[in-house]
Order: sequence, then structure tokens, then C-alpha cells
Amino acid sequence: MVERAARDPSLPDDWPAGPAAILSFNRVGSFDWDLDRGLMHLDRTAHQLLDLDPDTFDGRPASLSGRIPPIDAQRLDSRVAQAMKDGSAGYAAAFRIRHRDGLLHWVRTHARFLRDPTGRPRRIVGILRDAPETGDGPANRRTSIVQVATDALAHARTVQDVIDVLKDTRGLTHLGATSLVLGLVEAGRIRLVADGPAGSFVPATRVTRVDEPYPMSEVVRTLTPRFIESAEEFAASYPVLWPHLTDLEITSAAYLPLIAQARPIGALGLLYHDRYGFTEEERDILVALSSSIAQGLRRAMFYEQEKDLATGLQRAMLPRTIPAVPGADLAVRYRSASLGRDVGGDWYDVIPLPGGRVGAVIGDVQGHDTHAAAVMGQLRIVLRAYAAEGHNPATVMARASVFLHELDTERFATCLYAEADLSTGVVQLVRAGHLDPLLRSTDGTCRRLPVEGGLPLGLSAEFGRLAYAVTTVELDPGQTLILCTDGLVETPGADLDDGLMALTGLVEDGPRDLQLLADRLCATADDRGGDDDVALLLLRRLGVGAAQSGGRLQQRVPPGDPGALREARRMIRSAVAAWGAADRADEIELVADELITNALIHTEGPTTVTLRVLSGAERRFRIEVDDPSSALPRRRDAGAEDASGRGLLLVDRLADVWGVESRGGGKSVWTEFAVPGRTPPPSPGAAAGSV
Repeated sequence: MVERAARDPSLPDDWPAGPAAILSFNRVGSFDWDLDRGLMHLDRTAHQLLDLDPDTFDGRPASLSGRIPPIDAQRLDSRVAQAMKDGSAGYAAAFRIRHRDGLLHWVRTHARFLRDPTGRPRRIVGILRDAPETGDGPANRRTSIVQVATDALAHARTVQDVIDVLKDTRGLTHLGATSLVLGLVEAGRIRLVADGPAGSFVPATRVTRVDEPYPMSEVVRTLTPRFIESAEEFAASYPVLWPHLTDLEITSAAYLPLIAQARPIGALGLLYHDRYGFTEEERDILVALSSSIAQGLRRAMFYEQEKDLATGLQRAMLPRTIPAVPGADLAVRYRSASLGRDVGGDWYDVIPLPGGRVGAVIGDVQGHDTHAAAVMGQLRIVLRAYAAEGHNPATVMARASVFLHELDTERFATCLYAEADLSTGVVQLVRAGHLDPLLRSTDGTCRRLPVEGGLPLGLSAEFGRLAYAVTTVELDPGQTLILCTDGLVETPGADLDDGLMALTGLVEDGPRDLQLLADRLCATADDRGGDDDVALLLLRRLGVGAAQSGGRLQQRVPPGDPGALREARRMIRSAVAAWGAADRADEIELVADELITNALIHTEGPTTVTLRVLSGAERRFRIEVDDPSSALPRRRDAGAEDASGRGLLLVDRLADVWGVESRGGGKSVWTEFAVPGRTPPPSPGAAAGSV
């Protein structure tokens, strides 16, 4: 039938009207939001509804953030994120937008997700339309105001959110009130927390007692609303207060107790300059409104109390201070979730270790509750203990996983542990299901550091996969290692990889100062909001005055392997020659040989020999001999006929300094020699065991 009609020459060419024209006639606009590119296309009507200039709007939703009140933005973000997560086809929501004249206007949106074959949302398409009040009469308008205020109060998270709803230009003043006052009951007193408009504050009433002759005090005492229907009644009933209100030309007022769980928590006062008396319907509406306000305030007060408790508990679980680490600049930050009241399980830690080393930890326990915080606190302690005992990074992570598994909790944790030797710049990284770290170079460029990963803590013990791989990188002076939890990079509807790429860009564009950089990264997360907390740790190796490595060689010597022992001796001779320590060659070779021989004779298992040159205030040649025994070497006096017992005496006499470090299941005996000259890089062929 339509096709026949379309061929009728008497019909206009533009029949039937297209959907765009129909929508625009009804003040309905459309939008298409590309989530991958972060761009939003708006049609002409949508630009009008949002009061946007098409020539200046950059198409990015973030550009609207300053125009939408925070409480509405949080509610809208939460609605969209929840619909994405639960697989909904779309969503509907209402929010306020501030026009360029400063007034707020309500807009309603209906939208649908366009998903790829895997179910991931790629675009959001929908419509925008005005959300005017329903009904034309004054009573209907007032009823609508109560409904709008009740809906907005349902999403208020803080007391300030409640105040913002009450002072909104589309709020209580549409009931005809000239000004309002809001007070909260605290320890037998009423503390004024909001008043408006400017100039309506009455001196000496910021804090008043409940027994004073004021209308707010009266409604709190009696739990009964007080409706004042004339200026004469006001002056007669409250002679102390009335002289301060004469300039406002008040003709009537309504004071309402805010009652929650049968207890007064505050009072609301509405003052009018053009109203005389209140009808029963108007009184009922105001009482209903006071009930909604009281419930909103009660929720907000509980939320703030629980938020303070949760934040305090979280901070008590984190290190109170970060130790000063010679050779490193550090910055740490923690931010609790901007949405949700529960404490999180994110944490960081910095662990000073012997020999110019430092351990840096970032982690995230599954869940957002006090149990997650308790598990986090225990994990932080055991990780610190295992690292301080001298275990290598892989062992630290494996033991922590076993500990978490044996806690008999259903929680698991992701973690990244970095052990940095600040004298050499060698960093050993172990990752348990966590994000890769980032590395910022001295020229400001930033890149992701791929670290071979294992299962999260707890799960690796449960499935018997405790062998964590160690990734070794070199951290040059001035370079910065960036460790964070996923709350810093996660965005609803976006891949984690995309978030890491965005974070990389922020780091590159960020300030060089470590504290300012940490603040900027956290501010971005604060602006975005979200339901996850954030932990951040930045570690920069210092170059000026810090010891630097001229090279690092290592050789493993199993017991009963003469070939490996010969290679180790050859490596020592080559390093002494290549690194300009020939003046002390005999002493170095003798001491190194003695330490290796002692380890092979008196312990069971392989020995690892590490050589390096440290340059700083004094250039030093360092030898480390690691073995699996925890028994410490002992000096003893050898008799004339004894074949042994003189080894440590030689070490003590020939070396400038020596010592022993616990390494968990083993130990490291080290010694250093002061050597002159400049450190050349080791030749690639200097030793077969170089690393």
C-alpha cells in the first residue's frame, strides 16, 4: 500500500518523513558513542538539548563532565557500567545538564549497546529528550518537585550531595521558598550546614542549643512541624530571631523536623516572602519531603561514617611511612574507591634490603570488604618478612602464595615484586597475575615492561604451580619504574591493554618530579571515578652520588664439576684484566678462589659466583659467592700441622671489607676491593658465564 501511495504524483517528494525529521519535531535528539575511539556524534537537536556549540564541541564525552553535576555524573556512570557488566541490551537514565546561562535542565536518555561477537560493547546509540515536569497545575508541579527531589536524594552519597540537591535551582525554591536553612543535630546542639541564598545567614546561629528559643530547636524537641503563617506570628513566637529576618520580608515559614529511625537528626527551614498560610495539601507535601530528606541524610551520614572507617582501616594496613632508600627516589599513593563504601585490598610496600638493594611490592587482594583488608595486611607482612630473610624474588612469591593458601580463605591476590640492586641497576621482577610495570626513560618516553607471569597468590599453591619465572632488567640512573593496581587503568567497557596505553601516555606527558607525577596520575583516576581503589608506587634510580655498575658477570659452579670451576677462575682473571683491577689481581683471585673452594667443600649443592664493579665515591671490585647452606662461616686459629682453617684469615687480611648476607635457604659471602681508574664495559668474550 505504501509503495502504491509513493507512486502517487499528488504526494510530496519528502513523504514519508524520515526519522531524523520526526525526532527533531518532537525535540528528540540522537547520539552515537564509539567506545573504542572515545568519540560521540550528536545530531543538531542533541546539541540543542545539551546547549553545545557544534563548532567547538570536540566530540569527547569527557568534555561534558564539567556541565553535569557530580551526583548526576556518578549515577549515570554507575548505570552505564552496570548495564555493560550484566549484559543488558541497553539502559535508560535521567540527568541534569548545566546550560551556558548557568541553569540546570533535566535530560532523559534511552540507549542500546552494539556489541561485537564476544559480547564486548563497541558502541552506544540512543536518543536524548527533555524531561519536563509532569502536570500543569501548581499542586502537580509541587508533587513533581517532591518526586524529583526524592529520586535525586536516593543517589546522594554524602551530606554535601544532599545539600546540593536542596539548593538546586530546580529544587525546593520551586516550591516558592525565598531561602532555606538546614541543620544537623550533634550532641545536643544544632549545627547549621546549609543556608541560602547569600546574605540570609543569621549571626550567632551557626551552632545553637536544642533548648534555645528558635524554631529549628522547637521542631527538634517536639518532633512536630511548625508552620508559621504570617510575619506577625513569626515575630510573636520567636522575638529573638525575628529582628534578624526583617530585611528578608518574610511572610510565612515552614520548619520541618528531619526524623530517621524515630530520632531527630536535623531540621529544615523554608522561608517565603509571598505566601500567606499553607493548605493541608501543601503541608502534607512538605512533610513527605522532609521524610525523604531525612532518609537521604541518614544514608549519607552512614555512608560517610563507614567510608571514614574503611579508609582508616585501609590506611592502617598500609605502611605508615616509606623509608628513605639511598640511591632511589620514591613516591607512593593510595586512593580509595570514589564509588562504594567498602575497604579495598590494594597495597604497596617498600622493603630496604642489605647490599644496596630494595624491594618494591604492589598487590591487590580479591574483594572489597574488611576481610580483603585483613588478608592484605597479613600478606604485606609475610612478603616483607620473606624478602628480609634473604629469599630470592621467586621464592618470596612462592612462599607468599603458600601462606595465602594455608589461610583457608577463598580470596586470591595479584602481586608484582621487584627487587632492585641500586648499586648496579639490576632489577629482578616476579609477577603473580598482576599488571606489567611501566618504565619511564630519562628522555621522558615510557614503555610497558613485559614480565613473564604466574598464577595469582593462593591459586598457584592450590594448583601446585609455584615455580615463578624471574625477569631481569637494567634500570639506568634517572629511569623510573612504575607499579600500579588495575584501579588506575580500568575504564568500564575498555580493554585493560587500552588503559595501560593511556597510562603510558599520561606518564610521558607528566612532570619529571616524582611526587607531582604521582599526584597527576591519581588525579586522573579521581576524575574518572570508579568502584575500585588505586595503589601506585614509583621508584627512580638516582645517578648523582649513587654507586653505578661497570658490569656484571656470573658463573654457576656445581659440586664435582672441575670444568665449571676452571671457567669461574678464568672469568675472574678476565674480569680483573678487563675492569682495570690488575694492580690487585693476585689478592682478588686468591680471595675469590678461597671463597669458592670453601663453599664447595663445606656445603651441599651448587655455588654461584657474581662479579661486579661499583663506582661512586670509591670504585670497588665486588665478589659474591652464594651457596645453599644457612650455616655461617667461622674464623678459627689453625695449628702448624693443620691443612685448613686459614681461608677466612686470608680473606680478612687481603680484602678491604667482607661480610655475609642471609638469602633465605642459603647465604651469600661477599667481599670488596678498592680499585683505581675508570670502569670500562666488560668484553662480550671476557667470560663464558657472563650475564
